[in-house]
Amino acid sequence: MKQFLSPADLGDLRKAFQEAIEIKNDRYGHVELGRNKTLLMIFFNSSLRTRLSTQKAAMNLGMNCIVLDVNQGAWKLETERGVIMDGDKSEHLLEAIPVMGSYCDLIGVRSFATFDSKEKDYSEAIIQQFIQYSGRPVFSMESATVHPLQAFADYITIEEHKTVERPKVVLTWAPHPKALPQAVPNSFAQWMVAAGYEVVVANPEGYDLDPKFTAGATITHDQDEALKGAHFVYAKNWSAYEDPNYGKILSKDMNWTVSAQKMALTDNAFFMHCLPVRRGMIVTDEVIEGPRSLVIPEAANREISATVVIKRMLEALEK
Repeated sequence: MKQFLSPADLGDLRKAFQEAIEIKNDRYGHVELGRNKTLLMIFFNSSLRTRLSTQKAAMNLGMNCIVLDVNQGAWKLETERGVIMDGDKSEHLLEAIPVMGSYCDLIGVRSFATFDSKEKDYSEAIIQQFIQYSGRPVFSMESATVHPLQAFADYITIEEHKTVERPKVVLTWAPHPKALPQAVPNSFAQWMVAAGYEVVVANPEGYDLDPKFTAGATITHDQDEALKGAHFVYAKNWSAYEDPNYGKILSKDMNWTVSAQKMALTDNAFFMHCLPVRRGMIVTDEVIEGPRSLVIPEAANREISATVVIKRMLEALEK
């Protein structure tokens, strides 16, 4: 595996889940695989779960780990071609990337959408430059449009807790005070469809996601109807995708907050969220602290999803 951005890069999800369970039962079973190998983690944006879980995964596999915060302790990097670099950016990414690649064996990149341009964000220019110029296998630790490590962990969590073979999984928009990217909901919808679940995406009008990621899911603007019979409820805010409102907040309707009353419409569903979460906006205290909340096991599975991905990349290096 040379890159990791989507479920297609991982292949058979059932096999990936079985591999995840094996790793969960013996986290250090492949500790020799990464001996004398180095993972470089590059953060253009802040992180808590991604940073800790991915670094722990590398340690599980016996790797050395270098963490670079681009905006703290490094030269400011120019990412655009054809510019005159007479501003505050001292180095171009096109020189920095091959230099970074010379110091490591694998690279993880985290870079959010900027909302300056939908075309620019959805071209995934930054991570694609790492794939093209680093000479190393590259995986996404969340990019402008996807967060595959999170979605893989979500899939593992659902497989561990489902009580029917094909559960109904609802991704519901919820209000938030800031404009957030579509990366997490894009990947969640894409991965849940790939897993073969019954997937429903519920959001207010104007918030439909890129059809490329929701193909195979049912799209509705009626949250209450969507929640009926659900086995898993995944709450997440995202800003508008469709032009001319890309990256904008169109609504802060608190009627979309996931409450006990909303969860009562479901088939005793589990609640999920990627964290961090705005309590009282995305979800009420009663729900997130309740016995059907999976937010902590879900976050813990980030270590497992990262371990599987890094393990497969290390195995590919040996071939």
